[in-house]
Amino acid sequence: MPVVAGEVGGQHFDVVVVGSGFGGSVCAHRLADGGRSVCVLERGQAYAPHSFPRSPLGIADNLWDPSKGLHGMFDVWSFKGIDALVGSGLGGGSLIYANVLIRKDPSWFVQDHPYRPGTTERWAVQYDDLETSYTEVEKFLDVQTLPEGVAFDLAKTRAMRDAAGVIGDEVEWKLAPLGVRFRGGEGGGVVGGPLAESLYPNLHGEGGRRTCRLCGECDIGCNDGAKSTLDHTYLSAASKRGAVLSTRSEVRALRRTDEGFEVDFVVHGPDAAGQPVDTASLPLSTVRAKEVVLAAGTLGSTYLALRNRRSLGLTSPALGTRFCGNGDLLGFILGANRPLEGSQGPVITSYIRSPDAVDTGNPADLGSYLEDAGYPAFLEWLVEASQVRGVASRAARFAWDRVREKVTGRTSSNLSGAVSRLLGRNRLSTNSMPMLGMGRDVPDGLLYLNGSMLDSTWTTATSEAYFATLEHRMRQVASAVGGRYQRNPLGMLRRVITVHPLGGLPMAKHPNEGVVDGLGRVHGVPGLYVADGSVMPGPVGPNPSLTIAAFADRMCGSMLGS
Repeated sequence: MPVVAGEVGGQHFDVVVVGSGFGGSVCAHRLADGGRSVCVLERGQAYAPHSFPRSPLGIADNLWDPSKGLHGMFDVWSFKGIDALVGSGLGGGSLIYANVLIRKDPSWFVQDHPYRPGTTERWAVQYDDLETSYTEVEKFLDVQTLPEGVAFDLAKTRAMRDAAGVIGDEVEWKLAPLGVRFRGGEGGGVVGGPLAESLYPNLHGEGGRRTCRLCGECDIGCNDGAKSTLDHTYLSAASKRGAVLSTRSEVRALRRTDEGFEVDFVVHGPDAAGQPVDTASLPLSTVRAKEVVLAAGTLGSTYLALRNRRSLGLTSPALGTRFCGNGDLLGFILGANRPLEGSQGPVITSYIRSPDAVDTGNPADLGSYLEDAGYPAFLEWLVEASQVRGVASRAARFAWDRVREKVTGRTSSNLSGAVSRLLGRNRLSTNSMPMLGMGRDVPDGLLYLNGSMLDSTWTTATSEAYFATLEHRMRQVASAVGGRYQRNPLGMLRRVITVHPLGGLPMAKHPNEGVVDGLGRVHGVPGLYVADGSVMPGPVGPNPSLTIAAFADRMCGSMLGS
């Protein structure tokens, strides 16, 4: 069935899934494949290959705030001690993520209790519970690593590998498992080649996709369709099985009924893009279901749960608790003595894992993952243009040389050398690179409603030891490649930015400790489930997408009785 835009009002389904990120997409496919009638309500629009904006105006408009006429992919939240960047669109965060799909460390399913110093706790699910689902998701998304012949042609990949060697045996370097297609239709690694045919019809239509071109544009939408985003994978498969995918459909209210649930939503039509709208006055449509899966992301699902706690009958005191940013920290290597070329390759190619106290027995060891973080190639021009003094000096020299040639009559028809000097050596972009760190910060934040707005109490204060350790690792990597470490400017303000917000509807066996159980079932509300990052009772450690998808896969097995 094709994608529709808000045309499901008045209909009844077995399951309504709110959101189409890693949890929602897996649920849509698994449940539709299991014979359930499924409707996915996604607030954002669909993005086919070649539809992601690249112009300055298009990128500036590619933010999410329908009240201001913005219907784009990037949704930015700002709280007291942390900012968060999340996705909006069919496929959720997969549209803008860096493709990394790493399993959570088995030993990290045990953590220090955030509210009881000196006490450890076990998650309501353990690695063994998720192992089969990890494998299923990896297979479905065709997880790949960069072919070695390609990987070691990339300066940033070699730099990370060499830095790990300098640091020593205390750290481990690996190529990152990625949701990116590097193998072409013939099975071998190829850059920008045709993909093999899919096992199910693509909801965007067939054709127009090719393997990774190594252009660094993963985080702003892959126009080549090389990423195994959820629209190309789970949602296409769900559509083939009859799931209805309703885009531009933002859920506003949920309530229990004798037959199940009613879900109210508004439609952000394409005609409203580009102009301010009183979104509070938009007409409501209603869809009904026997069961509901909240999968609108950590912030979206927690916000809906808080807004509708009475109509849903949510009574757990854990509602809103366990919020954190998965230890995310952005840093930079500047002025390395070797090329890094962050724009070459997928955004992330490899990672350095630092050991945890569980690995070493030393309580001072706080585990982390440190990844090379690239950026689109066109940003290199902006970076170099920002160096106004150097650009102006080279331009003045170029102009003076042309004037002198005219005056002396000693002109040259070959200006290649002069143009090269005008462009400069561009060491800032060539010898610099972002780094993305993540690991185990303290999940002691509370998400709550401040009037009608979502707010948070989380700060870096209780996680200072972790962030100090992570910055130490970043300095080690920068030093190993002959550069210097530069922290994210927000760090000066004791703030961080996360692309992996977690918690708010945490899992626990007892309703006093968690909102859901280890199978995503909301305590005390039969038929209501949660399947996104909000269920994580603490940081995952590495990028959480794979763990969220595996949790959803296991949850659906329980829903289907398998």
